[in-house]
Amino acid sequence: MTNLQKIKALSRSTSSIQAPGSNVIRQPRNLDPALHPFERAREYTRALNATKIERMFAKPLLGSLGRGHVDGVYKITTDPSSLERLASGSGDGVVKVWDLASRDEIWQAKAHENIVRGLCWSRDKKLLSCASDRTIKIWDPYNSELASNEPVASWLGKDAYTSISHHRHTPHFAVSSSSGIAIYDSTRPGSSASTRLAWPNSVDTISSVTFNQVETSLLASTASDRSVVLYDLRTSTALHRTVLTLSCNALAWNPMEAFTLAAASEDHNIYIFDSRAMGRALNVLKDHVAAVMDVGWAPTGAALVSASYDRTLRLWERGRGHSRDVYHARRMQRVFSAAWSADNAFVLSGSDDGNVRLWRADAAARQGVTTFKQRQALQEADALKKRYGHMPEIKRIARHRHLPKVVKRAAEIKGEELAAIKRREENERKHSKKGEKRRRPEREKMVLAVEE
Repeated sequence: MTNLQKIKALSRSTSSIQAPGSNVIRQPRNLDPALHPFERAREYTRALNATKIERMFAKPLLGSLGRGHVDGVYKITTDPSSLERLASGSGDGVVKVWDLASRDEIWQAKAHENIVRGLCWSRDKKLLSCASDRTIKIWDPYNSELASNEPVASWLGKDAYTSISHHRHTPHFAVSSSSGIAIYDSTRPGSSASTRLAWPNSVDTISSVTFNQVETSLLASTASDRSVVLYDLRTSTALHRTVLTLSCNALAWNPMEAFTLAAASEDHNIYIFDSRAMGRALNVLKDHVAAVMDVGWAPTGAALVSASYDRTLRLWERGRGHSRDVYHARRMQRVFSAAWSADNAFVLSGSDDGNVRLWRADAAARQGVTTFKQRQALQEADALKKRYGHMPEIKRIARHRHLPKVVKRAAEIKGEELAAIKRREENERKHSKKGEKRRRPEREKMVLAVEE
């Protein structure tokens, strides 16, 4: 026998779901934005507009410090124990110390007779300088008058000095010259060098020297014979020597990774090496169209800044081969030095026009106090740009940078030359015996020899 169940259904008249005074039936709607049929199109449009606005309002240059120098600025260095102090040295031998907060000059001295080749800070807030006049001097800008020209200590050498670097913990500093590297004790003014370092069969001028700030017993140098040499202070000996295709102008150790070294080369590239295996570069940074004069790491160790003879300043992510930003100004000349501020928010450049310029590390970053609503809007825009960053139009707008005509034309010519060289190498390999000519990776091409 079949069981019958009685079901009562709710029913409403059509007029109950109509708007008052209307005969149009109201359609049911799910208010969840993820289920809206046009939500992805709307988000894409918002991401595209956010990317356009970011590039429109990207103004990296904040200004120049004070009235600058009379001659070109060949060296700048930030105080590692301060967020506000910066020192710069010029071609006429004048050394100045600046306050980054006010952008004013707080101390200066006629330190040397000619071009200042090296500047560095000690951990007790002293400033060391060396120059082509064969002198090394220590200054105390924090406790001196504005126009004080009296050094705390000085040393006189036999050759013109090219670079200087201070040890992180001990009161020792290294200077380079045509006769090698000398280690001095800063507590003994006028004394002779306690240690001298040089590669046994090398007689060329050492152009730069830098201490490792993590593994403090390591020291690296570059020379005019295209070599990069690593030294160990514990044994006072050279570890190994790497010969490159062209010479390097500057070296910089990663402040977070003990063995990562960046080299600014004359062949327009920056090479990142692992000092334990110098036969192959970890990465090659290519974008400059002239010699790279200086390179510096960000305090986080994840980015770099480079100064070039092509009148531009470039910022790099260490894992990418091309720059993420390029900075230039209408009146900026050859850029000889660059540095990163200790708070990771700004970069600084010293150029041949005598100006020390202050730039934002993030061109589109906004300084000042922001409200909760503004922060929320910026976070939402960043999330949308990240989500749709792979789209062709958004990628093109985010990647585009304005370049001076000279740099743009030089980049085009360089691209044609590199393509011709690669085409010739491929033709030679194709018409040679099998296995006679192999393709060399880009990360190995610049290394000619490694000597232990």
